[in-house]
Amino acid sequence: MKSLGRKKKVSMQDIANRLEISKNAVSLALMNKKGVSDEMRSLVLQTARDMGYGPYASIDTTENTNILVLVPERIMSYQDNDHFQFYHDMIWGLEKSIRKKGFNAVIAPIDREMETGLKLPGLFTDISYRGVILFGIIDKAYARLIWEKDIKLVMLDSYYRDLSCPVVTSANMEGAYEVVSFLIAAGHQRIGFIGPTNMTTSHEERWFGYWKAMQNHGLEFQSENCLTSSEGYDYTAKEIVQFLDGLQELPTAFFCGNDRIAFILAGLLEERGIIIPERVSIAGYDDTEYGDKISTTMTTMRVEKEDMCDAAASMLLMLTDNCRESIRYSVPPTLVIRSSVKDLTEAGLV
Repeated sequence: MKSLGRKKKVSMQDIANRLEISKNAVSLALMNKKGVSDEMRSLVLQTARDMGYGPYASIDTTENTNILVLVPERIMSYQDNDHFQFYHDMIWGLEKSIRKKGFNAVIAPIDREMETGLKLPGLFTDISYRGVILFGIIDKAYARLIWEKDIKLVMLDSYYRDLSCPVVTSANMEGAYEVVSFLIAAGHQRIGFIGPTNMTTSHEERWFGYWKAMQNHGLEFQSENCLTSSEGYDYTAKEIVQFLDGLQELPTAFFCGNDRIAFILAGLLEERGIIIPERVSIAGYDDTEYGDKISTTMTTMRVEKEDMCDAAASMLLMLTDNCRESIRYSVPPTLVIRSSVKDLTEAGLV
């Protein structure tokens, strides 16, 4: 008898196409975020039910066709434009990768009250699922809460070293090493670093990559040229201004832990009449645009988000048990050279 195969999974794009609205509007409505009207949110939810999307699909408890994706709401805030684009792209990429493999991606937002109160989302117990992907930056106590459950678990983008389980990240240390080595090859020897190394393992590893590149190329490490800790989720312009005010001499180049910081830095320097890259070169990490606030385009390490999402989905589906081993898969980023870096060797300045 010919197999009928799996039933086609409904995606967020299918809902967007049905309603003739943007995929962003669908995502915001399903996650109960601001940015869409109450009427549109109701329409999206009803359409999701009608089409059998994700948690609204009929559940086959013997097949476990759902994959639960836990996402901290604070990294998906529509008003937080500095982070929304990067993480929103990854949510869509993850949903696409899971659907291509014949499964449903069920997105479960974790609000701040749930995170601090260690409360699981209702979907955690209300539906059947194959496993959990814990996505983005989440408090360690909450990550441990999920880690201690008897479930298949993969962490994506960020992780904690003392919570051993399968993890998919960008190859952060190697990527940082590559971009700093590129700055050095362009003749820069006084290279500063700005990145909140106390925020996530990803930023910590980018700091390690910077430090290793400086050491391996025989360059003097100058701590006064580095800003490595933040009191908040990420650096504010005020913190970077205070750092710049404390410098006796500007480095000829900076490597920043993400593009958000790189663009803030570039804007602040240009406000001071310091032209990028003629006076200071800047390189970032992520390959995320932040509008036209500066007069140059940013050299960066492109995080291959689609590959990371596909690797996370594949890793979860390959697990044969509730693995608690430190399996690490790092996706190499890609160096993207743009106008924010000046080659001092070509200019005859070294």
